[in-house]
Amino acid sequence: MIYLDHAATTPVDPRVAAAMRAVLEDPLAFANPSSMHAAGRAAAARIETARAQVAALVGAPPDDLIFTSGATESDNLAILGVARGRADFGRHIVTARTEHKAVLDACKRLVKEGYVVTFLEPAVDGRIDPMNLRAALRPDTQLVSIMHANNETGVVQDVAALAAVCRAHEVFLHVDAAQSAGKIPLDVCAAGLDLVSLSAHKMYGPKGIGALYVAPRVRPWLVPLAFGGGQERGLRPGTLATHQIVGFGAAAAIAACELDQDADRVRTLVQRFRAALGSLADLRWNDHPTARLPGVVSLSIADVEGESLLAALPELAVSSGAACDASRGEPSYVLRAAGVPAELAQSTLRIAFGRGNTPADAERAAELITAAVARLRACYARRMTTGDWHSGAAGSQRSGTHVICQLRADHAGRVAQVHFAAYGCPAVMAALDLLEQRWPGLPLGGDGALPAALGTPVEWAQAVAAPVEKLGRFLVVEDAMRLATLSAVDAARGT
Repeated sequence: MIYLDHAATTPVDPRVAAAMRAVLEDPLAFANPSSMHAAGRAAAARIETARAQVAALVGAPPDDLIFTSGATESDNLAILGVARGRADFGRHIVTARTEHKAVLDACKRLVKEGYVVTFLEPAVDGRIDPMNLRAALRPDTQLVSIMHANNETGVVQDVAALAAVCRAHEVFLHVDAAQSAGKIPLDVCAAGLDLVSLSAHKMYGPKGIGALYVAPRVRPWLVPLAFGGGQERGLRPGTLATHQIVGFGAAAAIAACELDQDADRVRTLVQRFRAALGSLADLRWNDHPTARLPGVVSLSIADVEGESLLAALPELAVSSGAACDASRGEPSYVLRAAGVPAELAQSTLRIAFGRGNTPADAERAAELITAAVARLRACYARRMTTGDWHSGAAGSQRSGTHVICQLRADHAGRVAQVHFAAYGCPAVMAALDLLEQRWPGLPLGGDGALPAALGTPVEWAQAVAAPVEKLGRFLVVEDAMRLATLSAVDAARGT
């Protein structure tokens, strides 16, 4: 398998693993870093070294860095901690519709507590206009949260310009930099940022460890989410995981040294990948032409369904930029907010190259995607245009399932042949294959009703092990079959 999902997580760099292993195997490094004995002080010293390494990566003083379990916790601590700590100054928060769920859900929590949240719309290129941010600020605005680089599209925001607007209005700015830190330059002090969330596993470090940069002017107003122990200046209590923090520090130190080299390599891979896809028609590139992460590509492909496309690419570890909610089949809120039509947002791939990838990987990925798209489009485009064929269509690309049922009846009023042309998820496609085998030889039915021997949509879903939340997609299949049956019955009656 070719791993191209580095925006989701990165493999632990062998040098990072070695640094962590050294801690785990050290007979004294297991000590609690809060302890005052020599072993505890030795563990604490390792943590402070790592703190300095992470801080150096983003241009922050080490004392302003708080270790957390990851960027999600950092986002929550920044947003909830500041909002609650400064509630007397105002209860208005500003963020963007394209933020990570860790930010959006934290803001939704504040709405339940009586806060008002304004959600900014990005421009067509995915960026937030500083003038629009300025227009959204109110006298009671106390916090703005805008991510540095989007986790789906890789679009990079001009956080320094946004910070200048916030400073001019005495509003704090929180930036989720989980995707950007270690991949593009970031100096939190030079940019004037107040709170910055970081994550180790996005930069070849271990999972379960992150950090929050807290500017000195913010510190008095930030209240913790948890209590007990007083670690991390009382903002994040709990015994510190020395080996994970050391791994984070090692990953940050490596990223700082190799940032330009890494960026140039993956940028070249993206160029090769895009060039190799040049023959594939009806593509939409969702990343910014210049302000983007060097290794991330987001592309939407017309006339293919996202889940089926992923299933057709077993050799590639990629993700759907659609970020669909399986229970509702809704397309990515990030892409929809950026103006991508729903039917295209349903069929999006996010390709994220990393340190381990090669030019051959980029070209092979483009080759596999081109072939998979051709197969899926051929299935959807299949039409029976000769003979006494009768059709029925239901659903739409916009809804995620579009089925065209085509059948031919014999002189005895039985189904002779059945074909489906479909745009749908793998479960729907598997059910259609089953029905194409099961339906021939069964009677049409006088009123267009489907024969009992075919089973029901619930039974079709069970036969292909589809989750219950996808039942609606099988009802679309049934609708198309009923319409094709009615057409055949009407033709037989001469109506």
